[in-house]
Amino acid sequence: MIVLEYSHINLACFTAGAQFCRVLHEKGGVIVYVQNNLKFTNIDLSEYCEEKDFEACAIKLTITSINICIITIYRSPTCNFNYFLQNFDKVLQLLYNPALHIIICGDININYLTENEQKQVNNLLLMYNLTAIVNFPTIINNSTASAIENFLWTYPALRIS
Repeated sequence: MIVLEYSHINLACFTAGAQFCRVLHEKGGVIVYVQNNLKFTNIDLSEYCEEKDFEACAIKLTITSINICIITIYRSPTCNFNYFLQNFDKVLQLLYNPALHIIICGDININYLTENEQKQVNNLLLMYNLTAIVNFPTIINNSTASAIENFLWTYPALRIS
């Protein structure tokens, strides 16, 4: 029997709107919690997911006539980067619509302050008119700074307050 790792988490006034839970590996997956008073639709992305390589879930909701899609993604630092990129592209192909505001958040374990893999991710995002809005260090210690942990992309320009 599979026990969902989030099943013991109870957030007052929120429900699990979408999730991808690992089966083969412990401690992982992604989830989107939605405030109980909001109507949403779960988007099944399970056919694109592979544990650690591309973990994703998504919801669609409408708030004051604005259609929004929220996608949450996790990529392990040791994953197959090409698999990640291919499936990220497939998900964007599936969901992209010029009338839909897309918000992507999560942890893709790419240092966004360096040029290697982030250039390929940026090129993919540009194909869908998505813009990275976290371009500052999210991890700072005594000797280094990186933007690895968190990211957020949005299309079209959407004010988040």
